[in-house]
Amino acid sequence: MKCLIVQPVHEVGLEKLRAHGVEPVFPASPAMSDVAAALPGCDAVITRDAGLTAEAFAAADRLRVVVVHGTGHDAVDKVAASAHGVLVANTPGANARSVAELAVGLALSAARRLPAADAWERAGRTGFRESAVFTELSGKTALIVGFGVIGRHTARMLHQAFGMEILVHSPRVSDTEGFEKVAGLAEGLARADLISLHTPLRPETRHLIGENSLRVVKPGAILVNVGRAGLVDEAALAVALEEGRIAGAGLDVYEYGAPQGPLGQFDQVIFTPHLGATTEEALQRVVLGAVDSVLTALRGELPATALNAADWRYGR
Repeated sequence: MKCLIVQPVHEVGLEKLRAHGVEPVFPASPAMSDVAAALPGCDAVITRDAGLTAEAFAAADRLRVVVVHGTGHDAVDKVAASAHGVLVANTPGANARSVAELAVGLALSAARRLPAADAWERAGRTGFRESAVFTELSGKTALIVGFGVIGRHTARMLHQAFGMEILVHSPRVSDTEGFEKVAGLAEGLARADLISLHTPLRPETRHLIGENSLRVVKPGAILVNVGRAGLVDEAALAVALEEGRIAGAGLDVYEYGAPQGPLGQFDQVIFTPHLGATTEEALQRVVLGAVDSVLTALRGELPATALNAADWRYGR
């Protein structure tokens, strides 16, 4: 049996596939034309953010399962998967601690403007300490938008490490682990010194942080986004920064070209290249989880994280 590895994964996952008699194979590139060309003869696919398109599913001749290396599965055409009787699964939660740690790191970095401080020092400039206002997180209020696994980890870290009061805005979640659930987003934004975004991107959450919501944000708040780029209206965020309504932002996800656009003009905005899940520990946990799902499906059993089980043709 063969498993197509669309994008690079940690070697421990490849070793586990081989140990169970599954040969990892690789396309010439993650471009879907190359992926489609490599799919014939493959029983399984592990993909990251490249996903798998209808074109690729049409080229497969024995594909049984596609597993997403991570949580987000929007890039996999699940309609096409179901039409071909292929199971789709993901690996949620395995990278949650690493993403949460980055969220906390971005909050600290924005509060103390660490990248700008480093840049001034490297350039031999003086006076940085007098150039801006710096704040502590301790004892402040954090709004966690989206209380899934990553949001929960972030809330616990902020509360336990800094004694922050935690507010939760997550309409679909009832258990907030004792943290206060605000009646609405506007209430949370008006009270929060730190806003940390962890919600999935849906039609109702696109530009959740936009012109109207930014007008009710507590002055001097910090925004962190480790969720999805579309959660933030970046043009509106640039205006809020220009007007001093937002003190800073830490963005691990953003629209293409944002660092070279208006947001890039603000040294209190920190950009990281989607680093949330790229720790050594998280990469190993995620790929091992993905491989376990592949092996489970190839045995004819249903992985716990299956997304379209009703349409799978190959289960026992």
